[in-house]
Amino acid sequence: MAITSTALNLASIAGGARACLFSHLAGTLAKTNISTTSFASSKWICSSKMVLNPLQRGCAKNKTVPARKLQVRAARTESEGVSLGFRAPNFELPEPLTGKTWKLEDFEPYPALLVMFICNHCPFVKHLKKDIAKLTNFYMKKGLAVAAISSNSVATHPQDGPELMAEEAKILSYPFPYLYDESQEVAQDFGAVCTPEFFLFKKDGRRPFELVYHGQFDDSRPSNNVPITGRDLSLAIDCVLSGQPVSPVQKPSVGCSIKWHPGAKIMNSLVTTAVSFLCLQCSNSSLESFQVQKARFS
Repeated sequence: MAITSTALNLASIAGGARACLFSHLAGTLAKTNISTTSFASSKWICSSKMVLNPLQRGCAKNKTVPARKLQVRAARTESEGVSLGFRAPNFELPEPLTGKTWKLEDFEPYPALLVMFICNHCPFVKHLKKDIAKLTNFYMKKGLAVAAISSNSVATHPQDGPELMAEEAKILSYPFPYLYDESQEVAQDFGAVCTPEFFLFKKDGRRPFELVYHGQFDDSRPSNNVPITGRDLSLAIDCVLSGQPVSPVQKPSVGCSIKWHPGAKIMNSLVTTAVSFLCLQCSNSSLESFQVQKARFS
């Protein structure tokens, strides 16, 4: 009965705000009309003298792309909904491999932090996991802090549980902590929706970590025969570590949807829809405002 009442209330709120959504639509589109030609300008291109990461060097040596027979039929989900400038939310998560608990404050001494939402079973993650390990190992030596998080429900995907996470981290020699988000609250706080999903934050002095990149690893996907280079993520990291601006023109990451706990998906969808309308109504679509409003109805 409580769930039904909440759902009706949320539906009512969403309906009342729908008119406001459409009244703001034209203005919102105008504000977000980014010219793709600006991406080619020097303002958003880091120094051409930057060193190639190990994946790019490998592709430069071997330009022949091996044929792939793997066919992926998993549902594709794109990363979305998180505004650049969003502050990294606090978290406290266990690392199954070592038993250590990690917090956001553990990464405070670093100038940049890469948070990745990954898992064991997703074909899109399997396609990149060895190269993710190589690229992160390369940049961690240059001062980048990295953490990976798995938020999938073990009720539906037991292969993503903590014991197998520890095994995966050991086999692949992950240079970063691979953390377990059992409650899925951290994924919701970040606004994560898929695996893999990349959040690159920078830190200026005592200011909190702020999001500067929320895009793809590169254009490679399982079965598309595009070589893995890590170009998009690598370029963003290079810019951050060299103190240069990161282009706001970013391709979303594509992967499997995060596997929410059974029964949580419907309620999350209702809450998300209602709160999105509320945020538009008050002309504030930031994720921080979204989280505050969502907490009122959760």
